[in-house]
Amino acid sequence: MAAPLAPELISSKGAKTLPVRKGDTVRVMRGDHVGFEGKVSRVDLKRYRIFLEGLTREKVDGTNIFVSVHPSKVMIKNLKLDDKWRKAVVERKKELELPKTEKKVVKAEKPPKKATEAKKEKPAEESKVAATAEEKLPEKKPAVKPKAAQKKPVAKKKKEKTPAAKAKAVVKKKKKAPLVTEEKSVERKKKTKAVKKAPAKRKTSASKKKGGK
Repeated sequence: MAAPLAPELISSKGAKTLPVRKGDTVRVMRGDHVGFEGKVSRVDLKRYRIFLEGLTREKVDGTNIFVSVHPSKVMIKNLKLDDKWRKAVVERKKELELPKTEKKVVKAEKPPKKATEAKKEKPAEESKVAATAEEKLPEKKPAVKPKAAQKKPVAKKKKEKTPAAKAKAVVKKKKKAPLVTEEKSVERKKKTKAVKKAPAKRKTSASKKKGGK
């Protein structure tokens, strides 16, 4: 519910804004009723609106009602300081505004710009002189070592085999293969014969009679 104060009140009270109270004289700064001045008759804290004396409108049935105004659209021209709580608020605002003004005074006491600029120019000139001296000096090129000549690998040629060498290789392979002797071949034949035995014949009733069994 705060509203800005008039410039005269800001200088005397040391505060820029204060909450609107009943009995303050106010001037409308924005909206449909710009320039209207009057005392605050009622303050609505639920809807954040204030009502001024004399600021009314006529309804369709002929009755007059007060027009509500938002506190941010008005400027306080005169304060009502009958309440001790209102006086305490004004004093507290003064104490808060004092340190801000002191900080501004301290900032104004800074040295002029010319003295600081002269200091900045000196190191800049020194850096330029150093840069020109470096440019005049001959640049030392790093010593390049001669690269050792790398030997290329020689591809080995495959020797072509002659027909005589090929024949010898075939003979060697045959010698390496195990020779099957006659004794081993006979043993193998016996084993196969032993495995293949004739199946036993079944005894029929006729054979039993002949044999007396």
